[in-house]
Amino acid sequence: MAAVGATPGRTPQGPVPGAASASFASPAPVPGPGEAEEEEEEPAESHLCVLWNSGYLGIAYYDTSDSTIHFMPDAPDHESLKLLQRVLDEINPRTVVTSAKQDESMTRFLGKLASQEPREPKRPELIFLPSVDFGLEISKQRLLSGNYSFIPDSMTTTEKILFLSSIIPFDCLLTVRALGGLLKFLGRRRIGVELEDYNVSVPILGFKKFVFHLPFCLFSVLRTHLVSIDQDTYGVLQIFKSESHPSVYKVASGLKEGLSLFGILNRCRCKWGEKLLRLWFRRPTQDLGELNSRLDVIQFFLLPQNLDMAQMLHRLLGHIKNVPLILKRMKLSHTKVSDWQVLYKTVYSALGLRDACRSLPQSIQLFQDISQEFSDDLHHIASLIGKVVDFEGSLAENRFTVLPNIDPEIDEKKRRLMGLPSFLTEVARKELENLDSRIPSCSVIYIPLIGFLLSIPRLPSMVEASDFEIEGLDFMFLSEEKLHYRSARTKELDALLGDLHCDIRDQETLLMYQLQCQVLARATVLTRVLDLASRLDVLLALASAARDYGYSRPCYSPRLLGVRIQNGRHPLMELCARTFVPNSAECGGDKGRVKVITGPNSSGKSIYLKQVAKAVNNATEQSLVLIDEFGKGTNTVDGLALLAAVLRHWLALGPTCPHIFVATNFLSLVQLQLLPQGPLVQYLTMETCEDGNDLVFFYQVCEGVANASHASHTAAQAGLPDKLIARGKEVSDLIRSGKSIKPVKELLKEKQMENCQILVDKFLKLDLEDPNLDLDIFMSQEVLPAATTIL
Repeated sequence: MAAVGATPGRTPQGPVPGAASASFASPAPVPGPGEAEEEEEEPAESHLCVLWNSGYLGIAYYDTSDSTIHFMPDAPDHESLKLLQRVLDEINPRTVVTSAKQDESMTRFLGKLASQEPREPKRPELIFLPSVDFGLEISKQRLLSGNYSFIPDSMTTTEKILFLSSIIPFDCLLTVRALGGLLKFLGRRRIGVELEDYNVSVPILGFKKFVFHLPFCLFSVLRTHLVSIDQDTYGVLQIFKSESHPSVYKVASGLKEGLSLFGILNRCRCKWGEKLLRLWFRRPTQDLGELNSRLDVIQFFLLPQNLDMAQMLHRLLGHIKNVPLILKRMKLSHTKVSDWQVLYKTVYSALGLRDACRSLPQSIQLFQDISQEFSDDLHHIASLIGKVVDFEGSLAENRFTVLPNIDPEIDEKKRRLMGLPSFLTEVARKELENLDSRIPSCSVIYIPLIGFLLSIPRLPSMVEASDFEIEGLDFMFLSEEKLHYRSARTKELDALLGDLHCDIRDQETLLMYQLQCQVLARATVLTRVLDLASRLDVLLALASAARDYGYSRPCYSPRLLGVRIQNGRHPLMELCARTFVPNSAECGGDKGRVKVITGPNSSGKSIYLKQVAKAVNNATEQSLVLIDEFGKGTNTVDGLALLAAVLRHWLALGPTCPHIFVATNFLSLVQLQLLPQGPLVQYLTMETCEDGNDLVFFYQVCEGVANASHASHTAAQAGLPDKLIARGKEVSDLIRSGKSIKPVKELLKEKQMENCQILVDKFLKLDLEDPNLDLDIFMSQEVLPAATTIL
């Protein structure tokens, strides 16, 4: 073994005088991840660069989690920069980089961003660079001259330009300038390589395009395939729900997913699959081709005969690890032993996925993509790693070591090194014969960069430094009560064997570098593996959930036919309730577009809405609007008026009215006929039945209008006293009949007795012997007001 420093305390020493031994000093083992285990990742950050000019945005950002630059082609935005705000909300960048020269709209937006209160996650840091850093030509030059590990070194300059032109939209001038400014910022701030040598550049492992939905109210002609969902909707529908982590060790790390739609569907085996599932929830698509492509995979794995294949693929996906992090370390020459193990298992698992998908129907696009795009480059990478890396030796020495028969020179040096222990034992025995008889033992050790040394235990008589001198030996240092010397024999060993350890380490490091270059040259296929594997992971997870919960495949229509749900269920409520009643829902066509749902409290109106929103400004004929408890917390008349006005606003649109479901206890909306009659409006209610004084809920939707909210029944179920419920009914009847409400005499008497008791208690607490007591003040401030209240 080799040692970085002198640690002779590890040298075995015989207790018998005259014993001789040989040993090698080695460093303390460095704590590290277990075999093929992925270590904890650093928190990911995004750094965004944005430009706005003449009503268009150019946006690019760098994601430290995968060392990838994402860009959005030039996109129109309103002067209020709503699209930019949505980008900031979703990406949550650590920094926002822009030009110091901006027009008034952008200056106003950035001013608001800088002045807002700190929040969680924190507001971004604003970085202003000179406008010259965003020049078009200099930005193109930065992009084309960048050091990208995913571009093979064998490419000529022309080939490199053509390759980059195929993935970067050089015709989008604002985007190109934003990319150029981002590269300038990354180089100046040195994101991720702050402690590296200055010649080490920020690793960039790829460029990816991202697209955001454009608000319909701003650019109706530029509709994208993404569905617009505001943040309130995500919370109300429990699509996501964050909760504090129960572990005291992870409280500081943030939140965990609570009971939510994402939580019950997330059965992904790899982190990147989970990340993609969250992205699909954040950016739901209405592209029918994409939706049906996903559903084809889910339906295939729902077939009973394909269950074993699904489970086998899911097991393989568990070995697909964080390849971008490994590639980033390779780029920075920080590769660890565990990285080689993780990469080896990832690549071999990817080959297993490829072979399995080649046996599946190629009519399903995902299976075809995996079969074709998981190329032989993967086999080449796996074969190289398997033939070169000595995993067992690497773990033992906590560094990269190679297998035998890779380099004859390394093999020869290792053979010489393997014979050293017995040889050094003999050298130590001969050295001990020439030493003072009081010295019980000695050993010959090797320390890299220092050489071979003679180590002997410190004797009790050796107190001062002058006592360390031994004739024929050159004293070197004292460490852990052991004295280290150079002798004639150790000097001969230095000349004879040289620095074997360092030579072997240097040669193996060179081989590791060459292997890294081979892997980085094929980084593109590894990135594609991650994309397709994470997609397969998500769809297998959804298939597993669909199998367990009995979900059915939805049918989509390219025409605006409306919403048709047969026996729909609330995916979360059915897991919590002892019994759950499915309900159907139809909207559009002859069933109307506006559904007004009435019914008693607790009869299931809200659950019905959630299973089937800034809505007034953004809703279109393709939108689904859910309204629950509208007007709650405000004056009854005002709330009713606002609800009627909103619904009439949409009904006035005629055939382009959104699909609307409204749950309300404002029965006057129907009784006063505040909505126009016509085929667009349909009234529904929750079916109930009165059994004597009891109200039975069937939790079933039917046509009709509720005649009362039955609030008293709900209050009784909640456990309120009968006396209080009866008083509530009495007050309600008085209000309906227009009569005045009089206080209850019994309650009034009880209040008088209570006030009397309070007055008596105050008298009893008086200290009549207190010299500071003023009875006149007590009578005026305490007794008279209390007596007036009683009377």
